[in-house]
Amino acid sequence: MAIVNTAPAAAEETAENERSAADRFMRRLLRVSEIKKTPFIDRDAHRNFRVAIIISGVRCLITYLLIPILVPIVGVAGVLAAPVGIVLCAIAVVNGVISVRRFWVSDHRGKWMYTWFMAFVFAVLAVALVSDITRIVSPA
Repeated sequence: MAIVNTAPAAAEETAENERSAADRFMRRLLRVSEIKKTPFIDRDAHRNFRVAIIISGVRCLITYLLIPILVPIVGVAGVLAAPVGIVLCAIAVVNGVISVRRFWVSDHRGKWMYTWFMAFVFAVLAVALVSDITRIVSPA
């Protein structure tokens, strides 16, 4: 007769049951499973947060500062503005999702605050993306 150890499964199930319904929903949405929390996970979450914010900042600088200045100087810059904006929006969204996921993987205490902040950033990026796509599709 073999003895089966079910303690880890029971502990994981208990930890999952202690979470709120919203936490369980977000963990399923982001495909986050229970893992051991280490200092490296927190460091990676913060690093990805900084990268996502830097990319969003670079996108804003290029879209709202450099391109408007370069359009009068170089006529072709206006043609490149929307595609560059779309690519930068896509990169910012991917990095944002990765950083939100890292905050949830690390079970960071500020994960909800960061998730709501990134939801706002995603809304701003969506408006910028629609604007860029409209610029490409609409006749000049």
